[in-house]
Amino acid sequence: MPGISPLDGLRFAFGTLTVIPVRVTRWDREAARGGMLCAPLAGLAVGTAAAGLGLVLLFLGAGAPLAAVATVAVPAALTRGLHLDGLADTADGLGSGKPAEDALRIMKQSDIGPFGVITLVLVLLAQVAALAQAYDASWARGACAAVVSATLARLALTLAARAGVPAARPEGLGAAVAGVVPPRGAVVAAVAVAGAAAAAGALFGPYGPVRMVLAVVLSLAAAEALLRHCTRRFGGVTGDVFGGLAETAATTALVVLSLG
Repeated sequence: MPGISPLDGLRFAFGTLTVIPVRVTRWDREAARGGMLCAPLAGLAVGTAAAGLGLVLLFLGAGAPLAAVATVAVPAALTRGLHLDGLADTADGLGSGKPAEDALRIMKQSDIGPFGVITLVLVLLAQVAALAQAYDASWARGACAAVVSATLARLALTLAARAGVPAARPEGLGAAVAGVVPPRGAVVAAVAVAGAAAAAGALFGPYGPVRMVLAVVLSLAAAEALLRHCTRRFGGVTGDVFGGLAETAATTALVVLSLG
């Protein structure tokens, strides 16, 4: 089989993590590895679109709360709500308190239970409130928070797909990408994103880079804590768990970036 090309990885990332129309030509493990390493780039694109809509509304005279709602809506639309759905399903599985096999069956059902509904409501409220606070501070801080949080959400997926993290099921997206990213590649991706975020933070004063790096560290720490808990409870990761990790990282980053 021919070696993976950067374009194959980009196609895989955008084809699986967004609704942006791309032609995915390879679905093997090598393509999955390239795709998960490119996941932060998909997040960058999603975050830029989200920030763009928020800024348009601000410049048209809308207030920060409406701009924040629109900014949160864009990632949901560009992923067909898959990450939010994964968050809800993961909350239902964890909240059920049942053994792994039963919890996985609950997560696979099409309906959303009370744990999922409550989690969705609280997470979306937190995201909107944090973005509104950031937009109130300045349009630039709000836009930067939208871009950084979306990028960190997908970086969390890169780290969750690292070698040593098993899949909970033999099928599905979780099985397709579990363990494909070499640890060194995950570290390089994390350092690159942290460096870019710190550089962007320099635009907001001497403490900007510190706030950005703190957002990176805390968002990835929150996602890692959830990943480890899900791995213990379910025996590995699933596509739903990946969605929950993305929303956890994004929400944590937004809260951190709204402070100060």
